[in-house]
Amino acid sequence: MSDTLTLMARAAQDAAALLPRRTGPHGFDSWPAFKAAFDAVDRPTTALLRERLEIALPGTAWAEEIDTDLPPGGEQWVVDAVDGAVQYLQGLPQWSVSIALVREGRPVLAALHSAVLGHTYTAALGGGAFLDGAPITPSGKTDLSLALVATSQPPFVGRQPGAVADAGRALSLLLPAVGAVRNLGPTSWQLADVGSGRIDAFYEYGRDAGNLLAGSLVASEAGALVTDINGRPWHPASPGFLAAPPALHGRILSLLATARTTPAG
Repeated sequence: MSDTLTLMARAAQDAAALLPRRTGPHGFDSWPAFKAAFDAVDRPTTALLRERLEIALPGTAWAEEIDTDLPPGGEQWVVDAVDGAVQYLQGLPQWSVSIALVREGRPVLAALHSAVLGHTYTAALGGGAFLDGAPITPSGKTDLSLALVATSQPPFVGRQPGAVADAGRALSLLLPAVGAVRNLGPTSWQLADVGSGRIDAFYEYGRDAGNLLAGSLVASEAGALVTDINGRPWHPASPGFLAAPPALHGRILSLLATARTTPAG
């Protein structure tokens, strides 16, 4: 496991190094232009990752994008070669490479690398979580009013209108109760930052397994509580997500529960 995790981290770092640093927006003004710009950066990084990960575990199944359909058994790579591609193409620094190895429907290894920050998160199920090789722990804050809470939206959020409505109500309830709510994407990196205490908590409505698998392992192995919006153990088909240190998790969960039951309008 340790050798595979080391190879995953190096693959993420090398893939990120393939991408040129952007200092301004790409300038696309249509969906085909955006898709072409995305493919131009995603294809070479994905190809490198597939090559390196095949060396680590030959024949393992592969998924670049995933919602809820994980195989019930066996192993699978869940990879986002440019996690935060929208930000990258806009010339913003909030992007990373994300790799998770999923076994029997749950993440068992994770590696995330930010080329801009020069940092790498790694985690192994039962083996802890690390930032640049040093063990990490989540925030020790106990005062919710000082908490920096992050959030995100699943891809193609228009397909999940209920998630949109719940997210809007949750934001209205959380803003007066916490220090700040931010979307500092990409999703996976925000979750990993919960593990290191840079972000105090992260929540999201809707199904978004592909973006949550790697970061959720980092957060949970660091010591954060990782559940769905109902407080049950999170799994890839869950319609919501919360990661927070034990001292904050219950109070944030209560606010999110209120959001689910408060009528809109």
